[in-house]
Amino acid sequence: MVKVLWFDDITEDDLNHVGGKGLNLGLMVKQDFPIPPGYVITADTYFKFIEETNLKDKIRKILSSIDVEETEELQEASKKIEAAILEKDFTDELKTTFLEEFDKLKGGAKELYTAVRSSATAEDLPNASFAGQQETYLGVDRNNYLDAIKKCWASLFTARAIYYRENNDFSHMKVGIAVIVQKLIDAEVSGVVFTQEPSTGENVIIIEAGIGLGEAVVSGSITPDTYKVAPNGWTIKNKEISKQSFKIIREGNKTKRVEISKEEGKKQKLPDEKIIKLAKICQDIEDYYEEGQDIEWAYSDKLYIVQSRPITTIKAKEEPKTEEVSGKILFKGLAASPGIGHGPVKIIKDASELSKIKEGDVLVTTMTTPDMVPGMKRAAAILTDEGGMTSHAAIVSRELGVPCIVGTSEATDTLKNGEKITIDGKQGIVYEGIVSELVEKQEQKQEKKQIQEAPIITGTKVYVNLSSPEAAGAVAKRNVDGVGLFRAEFIAAGIGMHPNKAIDQGRQVEWIDKIADGIKTVASEFNPRPVIYRTLDFKTNEYRALPGGKKYEPKENNPMIGYRGCFRNINDREVFEMELSAIKKVRKKYNLKNLFVMIPFVRTIKEIQEVIKIMKENHIERNRDFKLWIMVEVPSTVLLIDEFLDYVDGVSIGSNDLTQLILGVDRDNEHLSDLFDERDPAVLKGIKIIIDACNKKNKTVSICGQAPSVYEEIVVFLVKNGVTSVSVNPDAIETTRNMIAKTEQKIILDKLRR
Repeated sequence: MVKVLWFDDITEDDLNHVGGKGLNLGLMVKQDFPIPPGYVITADTYFKFIEETNLKDKIRKILSSIDVEETEELQEASKKIEAAILEKDFTDELKTTFLEEFDKLKGGAKELYTAVRSSATAEDLPNASFAGQQETYLGVDRNNYLDAIKKCWASLFTARAIYYRENNDFSHMKVGIAVIVQKLIDAEVSGVVFTQEPSTGENVIIIEAGIGLGEAVVSGSITPDTYKVAPNGWTIKNKEISKQSFKIIREGNKTKRVEISKEEGKKQKLPDEKIIKLAKICQDIEDYYEEGQDIEWAYSDKLYIVQSRPITTIKAKEEPKTEEVSGKILFKGLAASPGIGHGPVKIIKDASELSKIKEGDVLVTTMTTPDMVPGMKRAAAILTDEGGMTSHAAIVSRELGVPCIVGTSEATDTLKNGEKITIDGKQGIVYEGIVSELVEKQEQKQEKKQIQEAPIITGTKVYVNLSSPEAAGAVAKRNVDGVGLFRAEFIAAGIGMHPNKAIDQGRQVEWIDKIADGIKTVASEFNPRPVIYRTLDFKTNEYRALPGGKKYEPKENNPMIGYRGCFRNINDREVFEMELSAIKKVRKKYNLKNLFVMIPFVRTIKEIQEVIKIMKENHIERNRDFKLWIMVEVPSTVLLIDEFLDYVDGVSIGSNDLTQLILGVDRDNEHLSDLFDERDPAVLKGIKIIIDACNKKNKTVSICGQAPSVYEEIVVFLVKNGVTSVSVNPDAIETTRNMIAKTEQKIILDKLRR
């Protein structure tokens, strides 16, 4: 067992050992980003500690009987677990190891002060946002270092962390915690950067800066300076300079608040040239990860990056607001989470007063803490005195979809308990009373949504494309006939290792179980409606991005038409058989017979014959209760559609790839975007050939590309030509159903008239 990994030694295969934060630090060090030196005490060490001290059973017992919605009960359980962990001693072996590594980091220096951070092994993943749930300790020296490690381990069971795992189906005993030990930068200025606007994904770099250690900015205890930088041209678009009254500094092996003069507090915290330099560093980090990043930084003689993780809150842009509102404005703040919220004010000081917050109240506080999440979920809106766009209130409210304004400076002083207000979370405005025109618009949106979701019956089935099991429950409640395309790539990426790595390490069962759990979630939510599971269709460049992937994947000049789909199922048979095992488990163990299979990117008759043979050898065969589909994405499949239909029960047209290959247009090439059009006559002719052949042989035919989600005329074309189902993105369910209904009615009327 590896107890400690230094940043330099961490590879992309080490996620389960060092957690999300630890992995990112190791990867960034290898890219020569300015990372303070350090190491990670692995999660393996934590697991061994709770096993050898008999803590595992004790923790499981405490958690087995609590209701996480009961705040007092949840907090009491958290305290019991924390006390149980802190009272246990390290073995002499562990103490020696930990202190030796600390001394290596110290080197020849007279003294060393560190930041000791928690890094959960399920955090900073596509389907998890654990940010802020575990603890960080600043200014730790050799004297309080061992205590800080145990406190980090104990913080895995804070009330907020327990609550989050319960609500997101993470096993308490499977989530581990690594501990990052990193040289502390005694920052003159520090803060947070979002490389994209965190609500909308707008291409702007947002920098928040405060004097002193970054804890003041991250915790939301001050309102920081906010600078917006345009990465196209590297100009500062906007600067909001705040008034800071105190800073947090290190004093010995602890931190403390220190008052600062008004003159110092009202100055711009970071000079313009440093703003641009920091923005460029952070843009490089985003380019490396290929997605928006939430980055913590510090400045002391030079700029340092302390940690980075993906932004998890970006939502689709809303339509711009153009109309004036007649309500009386009380005050303004930073628009943190869009939407209109209204109700009576409830001012609370801390999480102990959460019981005051009822459904429909406006939660008003100095700054929210992670322990307040249960109350935040009940609130109609959230207002805080302090904090910026990266504060706890801002991030969590966006995840919850609750309108929020932060950094008002005066909410708790200006407002009174019971006073009714309206807030516009998109504009950052707080209005006196209930502003009827804003509320009515909100209600009209809700009514429109309800009307759209009213059951409309159509002959053509409306299926949904789905990739996230977490979304299945909400989508299944809507007027949809099943899942026409369930992509498993999202689940596979969340496992944290390449499937061949799982095979090499003898962890096939673990990989199979995680795939099966995701499939089961979707199939059970939609049962008895059909769920069409498409087997994995990662391209080689996508597979290479998985931990361990570079060892198993070739480099291809054009992965889009490379080693993928049906051909890969045959040639990487062991991985395909693991998928089949997951499918069998869901269908047999959980008796979810609504689960069917679809094979992607089929090129030749020989391929589908071989796949069917492999499935048969794994005891999965077409019969009355099990259907097999293929994706039609390649011109060869169109030209030989009659022959292919002899081997399957139905097909789904993958209009994205089919358009690309019929027109010879790379759909990922922005220079060719004008040519890529699913409505091109050649593409439509290919689709008609497929539909006609399926109708002739009494086979089902669907479509699951982007086209029907984007173009109404495609939906009309498909219905008129006899498609049996259309599978669209969740946001297009209602509009597609309505369009199909109108088209079917017109067809019926035209026939009656004739």
